[in-house]
Amino acid sequence: MPSLNDIRSTFLNYYGKNGHRVVESSPLVPRNDPTLMFTNSGMVQFKNLFTGVEKRDYQRATTAQKCVRAGGKHNDLDNVGYTARHHTFFEMLGNFSFGDYFKENAIPYAWELLTKEFGIPKDKLLVTVYHTDEEAANIWKKVAGLSDDRIIRIATSDNFWQMGPTGPCGPCTEIFYDHGDHIWGGPPGSADEDGDRFIEIWNLVFMQNELFEDGSMRELDMQSIDTGMGLERIGALLQGKHDNYDTDLMRSLIEASAHATSSDPDGPGKVHHRVIADHLRSTSFLIADGVMPSNEGRGYVLRRIMRRAMRHAHMLGAKDPVMYRLVPALVQQMGAAYPELNRAQALIEETLKSEESRFRQTLDRGLRLLDDEVSRLPEGANLPGEAAFKLYDTYGFPLDLTQDALREQGRSVDVSGFDSAMAEQKAKARAAWSGSGDTQDASVWYDIAEQHGTTEFLGYDTEEAEGQVLALIADGAQKDEAKEGETVQIVVNQSPFYAESGGQVGDTGLIKTETGAARVTDTKKVAGVFVHVAEVTLGSIQRGQGATLSVDHDRRSAIRANHSATHLLHEALRRALGDHVAQRGSLNAPDRLRFDFSHSKALTQDEIAQVEQEVNEYIRQNTPVETRIMTPDDARGLGAQALFGEKYGDEVRVVSMGEQPGSGKGANGKTYSLELCGGTHVGRTGDIGMFALTAETASAAGIRRIEALTGQAAMAELRRVDLELSEIAGILKAQAGDVVGKVRALADERKALVNEVAQLKRQLAMGSGGDAEAKEIGGVKFIGRKVDGVSGKELGALVDEMKAQLGSGAVLLLAEADGKATVAAGVTNDLTDRISAVALVQAATAALGGKGGGGRPDRAQGGAPSVAAADAAFADVEKLIGESA
Repeated sequence: MPSLNDIRSTFLNYYGKNGHRVVESSPLVPRNDPTLMFTNSGMVQFKNLFTGVEKRDYQRATTAQKCVRAGGKHNDLDNVGYTARHHTFFEMLGNFSFGDYFKENAIPYAWELLTKEFGIPKDKLLVTVYHTDEEAANIWKKVAGLSDDRIIRIATSDNFWQMGPTGPCGPCTEIFYDHGDHIWGGPPGSADEDGDRFIEIWNLVFMQNELFEDGSMRELDMQSIDTGMGLERIGALLQGKHDNYDTDLMRSLIEASAHATSSDPDGPGKVHHRVIADHLRSTSFLIADGVMPSNEGRGYVLRRIMRRAMRHAHMLGAKDPVMYRLVPALVQQMGAAYPELNRAQALIEETLKSEESRFRQTLDRGLRLLDDEVSRLPEGANLPGEAAFKLYDTYGFPLDLTQDALREQGRSVDVSGFDSAMAEQKAKARAAWSGSGDTQDASVWYDIAEQHGTTEFLGYDTEEAEGQVLALIADGAQKDEAKEGETVQIVVNQSPFYAESGGQVGDTGLIKTETGAARVTDTKKVAGVFVHVAEVTLGSIQRGQGATLSVDHDRRSAIRANHSATHLLHEALRRALGDHVAQRGSLNAPDRLRFDFSHSKALTQDEIAQVEQEVNEYIRQNTPVETRIMTPDDARGLGAQALFGEKYGDEVRVVSMGEQPGSGKGANGKTYSLELCGGTHVGRTGDIGMFALTAETASAAGIRRIEALTGQAAMAELRRVDLELSEIAGILKAQAGDVVGKVRALADERKALVNEVAQLKRQLAMGSGGDAEAKEIGGVKFIGRKVDGVSGKELGALVDEMKAQLGSGAVLLLAEADGKATVAAGVTNDLTDRISAVALVQAATAALGGKGGGGRPDRAQGGAPSVAAADAAFADVEKLIGESA
């Protein structure tokens, strides 16, 4: 009996031998179809080849494509575990031709593979064709020898495929297996076609037409083939099973679940084991492809799948987390075909364990509430919608999880009541948010968030993606089109652009559609919606269009380097200065970084050198920068630093950098830097390049600020400093190593000369001084003089010298330099009880057109526009002295 791994290999090898390129499965998060939540078929990664937008070096391909159907219009979640062939995760085997071969080859390939390679009896197979596709019917007759009664013509869309409302389309032919008349059901197209006797195993799509808006069609210039065969279905068939969950791969996972929960795989908990086995695959592959549990978008769907499986584990009596313990069994079964499982195994196990540990508390509370509500209901009555909404709103129970729990009791939920409660809550939230004053056009953004949901950020692992234009906003109002030259705010459903947050500036780049292009100059976030501020540079951008979004790579790379360096800087400061250091603000821009932190005094040169050296040591270490998702409490329990100004929800991204020497690897106290952060970062610390600290200053009371550069900017700064040093050395006619000594000697010499000049100025200003120049006013000696060449700072010392020469008396000096006039007065101590220097200064400044002045009774100083009215100033002061004597 062939295993599913054998069947997968046989399929790929068969088409490989027939000239097809064996192409690896694409990720579950599609990058070329913004309308899809997850990759749900084999043709998704080849969409642009079918439309002619993209060319590759092959025209034939074959894949085993991993697929998920658990959200949006392709949602099989509710049926998983209860039916024989529904899955959230499945593998789609397919062969593709991009303008190479067509029906005349596709049908023979399929028939040969099924009947010769797989050995399926010919008399067990029958096919359907589109009712007008006589070409396909004739090929089946010729190649397979099928009679007319085994070629069923179908006139419905079941046998006519369309890529969308317009675009490529064409007829299909589906291959069915007849399990025999002992199983109820009729052939396709009959009244009993929903039975299980005739099971579709393969669909061959003939992409031969182009459909237009008016309903007309024309033949495509490049006619192509797209086929899809579910591995689980063909596997069940070839293993003699009628249930996909009885195949070897699924059975191994079911038995692993039974072992982990100490329960019978085929007993009363059979459905629980099937759900766990299926959901283990979808959650593990989604995590391996970069999806993390969250409260929105793909992360929310992942969380729903996780929690559904965890509830079924709970129903089996599991008291501790189970899912993570099953990952090794999955890796053993599928790791060879999908190496990403091996690479991400540790992350998958940790994410599942963390999520299940948290959810068990929620589950216990929620199920108790559900039991209480059900106990008050009449026998067989449905759960009121208000109660289901309370479970959702208070305990994080999605509606489908409540429905799943009630299903086993033969009950359902009043969905209309649930929807009414949800609508009422949204109305309250809208009123509260719109009244918060966050933005002037708050109503517009809330409308967009409510209608389309929040923007899904793809930029952690890509800088280019496709999205769908959901809204265009200009002057606070939505519009259908923005034309060349207009500035507009563009909203898409998913974006690789980082929206300004946590000190990291928003991304810039390009948005292109079929009809135009726009240059994104900034990206912001309002109510969870990413706002791409853009100028339309070509044609027009229209609402509803598909768009290619490309982030400016060089700019993003520089921002990433600066942001990651900020984390290393934060830890280096804590180690150099103490644990009191905490972030108090930051800026991570493409050209520089700025980091504010709590510290009461300036750093010494030795401390600055230590910090800079340590950051560069961990850059050179070139270790991977790792990110994990966990609760804020769990993150802080590991010692992660929370960043100032960042708002944290139920989950946080924990970024770890660097390994402490001699301590091994891992974020358990051995990691150098461990911080909560939602920004983008380098892949390895070495990608930062280098770190140059350029300034350390005061930012506010008790807050210091560091400015620094990384990478090429740091190298350019060091080169600039080196050139300046060389130029200074040339001016001084000294070697570079002697520059400091030379400059210090010059500084000392200048200081001595300045002091000498100041002394000479004072001597010149003093003149003969003393009693020889003093007036006597009412028995008080007074010197009033306008002096030149003396600065305001030096005027006070000159007043004191004149007071000393007088012995007893008062002095008033006026000086003017650099467009400013200074007034200084002094009174000897024996006279301060009668005459105040402050009063003398105020009288003089008033006469000079100034105002005020202050100081002590024995010495005061003030300012004035000029000393042009010096005579009047002296006269007013003399009058005041005379009155006070």
